[in-house]
Amino acid sequence: MSYLSAPVKNREWVAEAIRRIEGDITRSADTHLIRVPLPQVSGITLYLKDESSHPTGSLKHRLARSLFLYALCNGWIGPDTTIIESSSGSTAISEAYFARLLGLRFVAVMPRSTSAEKVAAITFQGGEPHLIDGWQTSEAARALARELNGHYMDQFTFAERATDWRGNNNIADSIFSQMSAEPYPEPTWIVCGAGTGGTATTIGRYIRYRRLATRLCVADPQASVFHRHYADRSVRRVEACSSVIEGIGRTEVEPSFNPDLVDRMVAVPDAASIACARLISQRIGRACGGSTGTNISACIDLIGEMVARGENGSVVTLLCDSGERYRSTLYSDDWVQTRGLDLAAEAARIATVFGE
Repeated sequence: MSYLSAPVKNREWVAEAIRRIEGDITRSADTHLIRVPLPQVSGITLYLKDESSHPTGSLKHRLARSLFLYALCNGWIGPDTTIIESSSGSTAISEAYFARLLGLRFVAVMPRSTSAEKVAAITFQGGEPHLIDGWQTSEAARALARELNGHYMDQFTFAERATDWRGNNNIADSIFSQMSAEPYPEPTWIVCGAGTGGTATTIGRYIRYRRLATRLCVADPQASVFHRHYADRSVRRVEACSSVIEGIGRTEVEPSFNPDLVDRMVAVPDAASIACARLISQRIGRACGGSTGTNISACIDLIGEMVARGENGSVVTLLCDSGERYRSTLYSDDWVQTRGLDLAAEAARIATVFGE
């Protein structure tokens, strides 16, 4: 891999590249924290951290920015470096954006099942989609990096290292700052998914560093390995992560996932993720992606448990990306039906918190 080669010596180019990325940070406002009404519940508030409002439309904008800065400051990227990434789409869209900002070629290695909307968004940002059959995108990305003499960004290894977990306006710092004037400023739960595991690790470390009582729940597709590894650390791989929810869930435990920072994991069926994505989209007036639905499904379980115990408090989760990226898949009734997913079966559970 190129990051084992001699450090890039063009310091002036690196300095200019960092300046451009910092300029992008200055131009980008913080993302919104949306309070979601819970008609069936009193004494508990639910919030969505709207990461879809980033310039590239997803939570992965933060990660891509951090990965580029990390690679630049480590001397792994120069003015002629081709950037390669393994992704289910959203990270690749954001990395394509930053690669174009620096004038670099970018190639995204993705499963062929990635939604057409995401593939188009990568192309729009100047990236080159490289679609493969199966789930082994990391291996394919490493091979392509060797072939092109490029740099494999490897979000699954470096996500937890590239982010400043102690603060510096990371996502955890932003959440707690925005919650400071709310009725329950220290959330009972923060809920997120795990693709690389980097967001969960950042939030978990921040909670401990700030000595907060907030607990961290990771919502994981039922087909993913992460929740199995959480229950039994000897389980590190599944044959395939056949979930239709893009961006979260993996076939093997990635280096950036730290289960010791997680207080609870919830395995969520795909039908529940899609039903909850559609429901929350209706409630807030904007379409949300499938991983947001996975998060909401776990929130429903946690809120139900809080109600049963007579607890008051707040729950914060992430709106990871826009549902516009999934119009041909998760929001297509024909697509859902052909995959045998019964969304109606989730209606009763959703109604316990959100009503009819």
